[in-house]
Amino acid sequence: MNEEKEKEQAAAIAELIANSNESGQKTDEKLETAKDTKGIFQKYKIKDIVFLAIITCCTLVTGAIMPLLVNVPLFGIIQLGLGLQFSLFPVIGMMKVKKPFALLLQSMFISVFLVFMFPPMVLLIACALVAELLTLLIFRGYRSDWACVFAGTLYLPLTLPLLYMYYNVFYTVSGEEKAAVSMFIGGGNTGLIVGISFAVLAVCFIGSVIGMVIARELKKAGKLK
Repeated sequence: MNEEKEKEQAAAIAELIANSNESGQKTDEKLETAKDTKGIFQKYKIKDIVFLAIITCCTLVTGAIMPLLVNVPLFGIIQLGLGLQFSLFPVIGMMKVKKPFALLLQSMFISVFLVFMFPPMVLLIACALVAELLTLLIFRGYRSDWACVFAGTLYLPLTLPLLYMYYNVFYTVSGEEKAAVSMFIGGGNTGLIVGISFAVLAVCFIGSVIGMVIARELKKAGKLK
């Protein structure tokens, strides 16, 4: 009889431990889910916005060559000339402020200044939104440094199809002016358009990786907390 009671007690204790472990596991899963959700959607602090504004100034200062590129009659020349700095600095901004719409905020700051030099550059806001949404869908946030690289790489190249549409659909000209615009967009040369697009994408990827490396080094040095 004593042996049977001991067996029953042992079985009851084992069942209690199993239930406790299962309950603890479920609790951990709930906490992890809540942590992930909190990690994706976080409130912005004043220091976050100030840092993004400062990094935007760095982007604009290094992009001072833009007025020289605006009138160059070659499709994608602006993106090719600005690709490095317009991916490097935004990635540093996202590496510091790892919150959704950090890239969108930078684009809004940039567009306020660039719209006076080249109005179509306001399309950067739409491009930033698309890049951020794709990043959130694929990486579910910016916890991974490569998520920042992904968004930074797509950011400026996304302006290429939008600018093409702008000059072909919304830009109405005639005569010699029309020929000039046609030459600017590549004159329907598919090979040129594809080649420039890949070149812009490559430059932006390089800039994004450099930005990630710089941000990591700054974090190690305690300058980017």
